[in-house]
Amino acid sequence: MPHQTVVPTLRYEDANQAIQWLNDAFGITEHFVVRNEEGRVEHAQLAWRGSIVMLGDASDDVHNLPQNHGSISMTAESAEQVDQVFERAVAAGAKVIQPLTDTDYGSHAFTVADYEGNHWHLGTYDPLATQEQ
Repeated sequence: MPHQTVVPTLRYEDANQAIQWLNDAFGITEHFVVRNEEGRVEHAQLAWRGSIVMLGDASDDVHNLPQNHGSISMTAESAEQVDQVFERAVAAGAKVIQPLTDTDYGSHAFTVADYEGNHWHLGTYDPLATQEQ
């Protein structure tokens, strides 16, 4: 079975708020989080169905990534899960970028923006699935 080899990383003004919002909106869970003495997130690994996205607080530290808008794409288990997560994300305040749709490549999907403008896409298309040739 293939494993994740590319790990998206985002920076937020308030990573603790981002972690809570991502849990509320998508059910993404904390896998590993390092906070400094002030409680700011230096490094977080969040889990979704065996994959990881990393994030932390934006910082002027040269070792940290700058805060920029990003895009994350996640694969759902089923069309029903896509529908359920869409409702959950909208209830959590996500801005709808692409409403629920069935694509011409066979995915049932949507895209929303979080409260800082990062785009989150969820669909049934799995780019790592074995393709028949």
